[in-house]
Formats: sequence, structure tokens, C-alpha cells
Amino acid sequence: MSAPARTQMITVTGEALIDLVIDGDGCPRPRPGGGPFNTARTIGRLGLAPVFLGRLSADSFGHQLRARLDQDGVTLAVSQLTEAPTTLAVVDVDAAGAARYRFYLAGTSAGALEYPLLEAALPEGTTALHAGTLALVMEPIATSIERLITTGLPAGTLVMIDPNCRPGAIADRAAYQARLARVLRRADVVKVSMEDLSYLYPGAAAGDAAAALLGHGPRLVLVTDGPRPARAFLPGREVSVEVPAVPVVDTIGAGDAFGGAFLAWWSGNGLTRSDLRRPGPVRSALQAAAAVAAVTCTRAGAEPPWLAELAGKPGWGRTQASGDGHGAGRGRPRGPATRLPGTHGSS
Repeated sequence: MSAPARTQMITVTGEALIDLVIDGDGCPRPRPGGGPFNTARTIGRLGLAPVFLGRLSADSFGHQLRARLDQDGVTLAVSQLTEAPTTLAVVDVDAAGAARYRFYLAGTSAGALEYPLLEAALPEGTTALHAGTLALVMEPIATSIERLITTGLPAGTLVMIDPNCRPGAIADRAAYQARLARVLRRADVVKVSMEDLSYLYPGAAAGDAAAALLGHGPRLVLVTDGPRPARAFLPGREVSVEVPAVPVVDTIGAGDAFGGAFLAWWSGNGLTRSDLRRPGPVRSALQAAAAVAAVTCTRAGAEPPWLAELAGKPGWGRTQASGDGHGAGRGRPRGPATRLPGTHGSS
């Protein structure tokens, strides 16, 4: 029999911004975005109750971002709005749906988060923290997040990092890599794309780059590669799953949806840091994450699916996951303390 799931509290820290998406007609269309913002929304749509620990502007875009969090079941932890304008990204989408980003960061809202405010807003009882993307580059939020992860979290908190490297926003590569190395010493899970690995470890094979990341301290490295299989690297072991073939509208937010879905699946089943070395649950979570990311690619912009839309999708059905001999926990997801269907219990 599976152990009962303890209450899970997922906090996502980082930036929210507006994507000005340039489609084929050349017209900019503003859409809510930002890697951590998209990740939090994914978790909310998947039936949990995450908290977004980031700074929003008092301008009209900031109010749009707040409204989207509310719609998707995400609580905003930092209620104090800043007078700095909302951070912007200009997104060019090519014929294959791939997105290219240019960022306007200086003096904008996403970076305006000092450590005292960040620490005070961290929800009590946080069991998992997700961080990444531009918030590891912008100041003062980057220094604040580093301090929170390295010194400000309870020992049992599961930490997931998605660097989502944006070379155009990184002014000092060496300083960025040094900060990432410090953060990874406390991280449990790292989610990277092949593009991230190419930036961090130029010329290295994916397995070698993942091993280097594991060497910093994490227990698990997740690697996405577009339509090719998604892989998870554990010490001495690799797990892979096929990615569903779908008609791609664009890839905006797909990686964020993948990371958010993995963490939602993991936490929603009451799994913890100690379970990350179990290949069975890792495979099931990887499959569930790939399904969510694939659906996201069928839509314009960062629009992850709602839980109800995933019925029958790989990893989200009522079948027992396999791989390490533990039983399956079943139930209807209604919040962070409830298991998702078709999954492993923690032991």
C-alpha cells in the first residue's frame, strides 16, 4: 500500500514578463510570459496550488500578469507592486514554430526584488522551490534567489533549477556560470534543453554534459531535445521516453510546461527528494511532462493544458507506473495534498 501524500507547497520564483510575439504578419501580439511565470501557471492548471514568488509592475501589463495568475490558480506571494515598467521580450517565430527572443531588461519589474522582500514572501511550509531563466541574470533578483537557495531554505525542500540559458541576456558568461555552479550545489533536479547544454558545455555530448551537471550536486538531470526523446540522467543510469508527435504551432513555453509538469506530477504524488534516485517514478514523471509539453506546442503562445484535457495522455491515465516494484497511488487531483492518477506512491 502506498504511503499517504503529505501536503505539498510548490513555490516558483523568478520573472514574469510580456512576450511581444511577432507572427508571420509582422504584428506584435502581447502575451503573458517568462519561464518561471509559465512554469507556475502550468502547475496551477494541473490541479495543484502553486505560489509565484516574483515582482510585478503597477502598470497595465503588470495587472494583466496578475489576472492570468489568478485565472490559473496561482497565488502571488509579493503583493507590493513596483513602479518599474514590466519586463518585455520580443519573440520572432519562424515557419517551423521555433521562437527567437530579444529581451528588454534594464530597469524593469522582474529584476526589482531584494532579498529581504523575497525572504519575507517565501510561503511557510514550502516543500519544493523552482527557479530559473532571466531571474538568474537580472539584479537584484539573481543575487536574492542565489542567497535564498543556498542559505534560506529548510533542509528538506526539493529544489528544481531550469537555467533556460539566454545568451543574449548574459553579459558576463564566467560570472553566470559561477553563480549557476553555486546554486546547483543545493539543487536536486536540473531541467535543461540541448541548447542549454551547448551553451554551458560547448561541444560536449549530452551524456557528458549531464554528468558534469550531476557532479555539481543534483540528483537528477532532465534533458529535452524538441521532438526527440526526453531523457533523465541519474548517477550511473539514463532513462528516456518518446515525445508525442503533434502539429506544432509554436514552441513558446513548451520547456516551461515540461518542467512545471514534472514537478507537479512529482509533488502531487507525495514524492520527495529521496525518491529522485528511483528510475520508475522518474520515467513516469518524464512521460507525463513530455505529454504536457507536446500539448503546449499545439497552441499559440505559452498555453499549457488543464488537467482535464490530459485524460488518457501518457503518464496521466489510471494505469500503474512500472520500473521499481512499488505500488501505485490513485485519486482525483484536487489540490497539492492529493495524488495524481496512475502513479507511484513514495514507497
